[in-house]
Amino acid sequence: MLITFVFVLATITATVLAQGPPSLTKLLSDNKNLTKFNSLVQEYGDIYATLSFSRDITILAPSNDAFDKIPYSSLAGAFSDNKTDLIRSVLDLHVLNGTHSSGSFNSTAQFLATWLNDPKNSNVTGGQAIQVVKQSGNNIVTVSGLGSRSSVSTTDLQFSGGTVHVIDTFLVPPKDFISTAPSFNLTAAGGAVTKAKLNDYLDTSKDVTIFAPSNAAFQGVGSALVNMSTEELGKVLDYHVVVGTVGYSPTLTNGTILKTLQGGNLTITFASNSLYVNSAKFLQQDILLSNGILHVIDNILDYNATAVQPNPQNPTQPPILQGSSVADTPFSSDLPTTVTSVATSMDTSAPTDGSMATSTDSSAASSTTDADSASATSSKKKSDAANVGCDGIWRALIGGAVLALFAL
Repeated sequence: MLITFVFVLATITATVLAQGPPSLTKLLSDNKNLTKFNSLVQEYGDIYATLSFSRDITILAPSNDAFDKIPYSSLAGAFSDNKTDLIRSVLDLHVLNGTHSSGSFNSTAQFLATWLNDPKNSNVTGGQAIQVVKQSGNNIVTVSGLGSRSSVSTTDLQFSGGTVHVIDTFLVPPKDFISTAPSFNLTAAGGAVTKAKLNDYLDTSKDVTIFAPSNAAFQGVGSALVNMSTEELGKVLDYHVVVGTVGYSPTLTNGTILKTLQGGNLTITFASNSLYVNSAKFLQQDILLSNGILHVIDNILDYNATAVQPNPQNPTQPPILQGSSVADTPFSSDLPTTVTSVATSMDTSAPTDGSMATSTDSSAASSTTDADSASATSSKKKSDAANVGCDGIWRALIGGAVLALFAL
């Protein structure tokens, strides 16, 4: 009788499992384009086990070709020197909370929370986010640290715990502001922050939004800036920083008010298909940082001129801060010598198709993040994952046992 029960239970369980999506192990093993990814995650047994037992997740799995690009990317040192902590962070960055099918992506940029919440590499509530946007030709593009771009080459591979999308380039964990600035030609902003002794605070604060003026903006009013005291320069720079809010561009709707580190308010305007903060125009938006987001603007903001409004009819806005142009880019020499631009073979420009916020809602709104609303913290997701997976297995066994009893 017992042998019959066990046989029937095993048969029913095997049948039930065979009818559903494959396990992650089988999916990866059967996909010839993911053999290197399969080998990598198996080297990290705890991560592999958590992934295998997790439910309601999306894995952005680098293809075999993506591995071939590593020596030419900013991740080269991590893999060649086998920096296991950083590699773990890289793997966590490739796992999204929630199941996201290809149909859920559109031309509006989405910022989706990942499993990366290691304090050494992320200081964002809910887990470090990546940007996903669908561009022309239904090309799904992901953007991660240092503007690194990756395209989804294969979509919607279903497994028992969620969905796998295959990507052609590894995602890169974002870096802090000082390390990111040179890669986007923001040496003046980075140097000014260092000179004002704000770099440690900016790089360690949680959930920041930084509006960084371009080098040209600094150069255009350089005479006023270089003659400021360290304290006055710090106040000017503080007016460009919001702490406690990660202001991804889709959340910066027309009329949004943001309180700055300096104490004054910034006002977001959306007009003529462009975003402005006070009267400064966004030149590049949504550059991911390890602790928030960075937007490049075309002017120095002045906390004494908070009511100034943009003129969308002008392609460039006149300087707000009064000063004359200088020949050299100010403050660039103050940037720490250890900070250098990361040279990679990847395109480090932010997406220009579909990443601009298009809302014209005139009501003031507080900025919230898609990543925060998508889920609770990544750490809770990961700590619960194994229990969820085990519960699922036990439910299948118990269900099989009940059916077997009825069959007997």
